[in-house]
Amino acid sequence: MKVSKIVLAALSLSALSAFADDMDPAGQFATATAAAPATRAAVQAQYVDYRSAGVNPWSTSFNPLKSFQGQKTRAQVTSEYLASRAAVAAMTAEDSGSAFLAGGKPFDASRQLAGQPTRSAQ
Repeated sequence: MKVSKIVLAALSLSALSAFADDMDPAGQFATATAAAPATRAAVQAQYVDYRSAGVNPWSTSFNPLKSFQGQKTRAQVTSEYLASRAAVAAMTAEDSGSAFLAGGKPFDASRQLAGQPTRSAQ
């Protein structure tokens, strides 16, 4: 019983060991930066640029919309919303928009689903 506990402890400790190795520039994570790692001075210069920007995207008080400027007026957005209500109602209907799409009415192609073909098949 004592021997099995010792063997179990030895095996569990051997599983915790880690081995460091040199980077492999031709390996799975090969990029331009892996082939030529940044120097200490370059990293410090990037850090100074980051600190002088005054923006910390990992901060809990980070506000990405702080300097946002809209390009449309409130009236434009409202009119676009009201114009799209019929299409939205048809696309969210019980048939999931099948009848709307089969009707051949023009549909806003700027919003396409992933995997939707961009040109006709030949």
